[in-house]
Amino acid sequence: MANLTVKPNERDQEGKILSVTPETAGWDYVGFDVHVLRQGEDISKLTNDKEVCLVLLSGKATVNTKNDTFAEIGERKNVFEKIPPYSVYIPSNDEYTVTAHTEVELAVCSAPGKGNYEARLISPSDVGVADRGHGKMSRKIHNILPEQEPADSLLVVEVYTPDGNTSSYPPHKHDTDNLPNESYLEETYYHKINPEQGFVFQRVYNDDRSLDEALSVENCNVVLVPEGYHPVSSVPGYESYYLNVMAGPTRAWKFHNDPDHEWLFKNVMETK
Repeated sequence: MANLTVKPNERDQEGKILSVTPETAGWDYVGFDVHVLRQGEDISKLTNDKEVCLVLLSGKATVNTKNDTFAEIGERKNVFEKIPPYSVYIPSNDEYTVTAHTEVELAVCSAPGKGNYEARLISPSDVGVADRGHGKMSRKIHNILPEQEPADSLLVVEVYTPDGNTSSYPPHKHDTDNLPNESYLEETYYHKINPEQGFVFQRVYNDDRSLDEALSVENCNVVLVPEGYHPVSSVPGYESYYLNVMAGPTRAWKFHNDPDHEWLFKNVMETK
């Protein structure tokens, strides 16, 4: 049985409650951490050979890099306010300090960097907002760092799924380096549930079912998607949020649909 769920721990000395590295995940590209900082606390990090996207899930903070200051950014009190977040892109061979002005929940998304782009603020007005799907397959997305925006490896998006709906659906995968038909992208899902005592279900499976896991996912859990299809179903009474981080050898999101469920695309032209 694959171990695809990472559960939060108590805060460490840096306020970290979750950590996924390529080494712990058993893959090559995606890293993901979550810090919960109290008012007045700060963390400082070197990016080294990674590029980083800091996503302010909630709270207000100042972010300093080698050459830039992004002062007192952040508007959301929690992710379910459904307004796009403030984020900061930071290249490799840089550094950052995050200082919390309120309690802050901070996602640190990382992947291999080449230093091709400068640090920049991604404000809510820079985030693409769209509704996808229809009926019980409908959801809202915030495209924080899509492939149309500059980065070396990272793709970052957040998704809201109403209670009783299913997203990342109809099922699709991106685990084969076969462009232009399909790209290889590792992926993490950081789940939040409203109300937080709820849960969602996520299935991760491949064509030959050598990987076939049905997961009950709780608030602040991370699900690893090393390969295969990966739909998410929210249960009645509980709204789903997740932050996706993807990266691979080529920065392109080209997916392959599960042929058993291809018929569902008659009315759904996009997926995620």
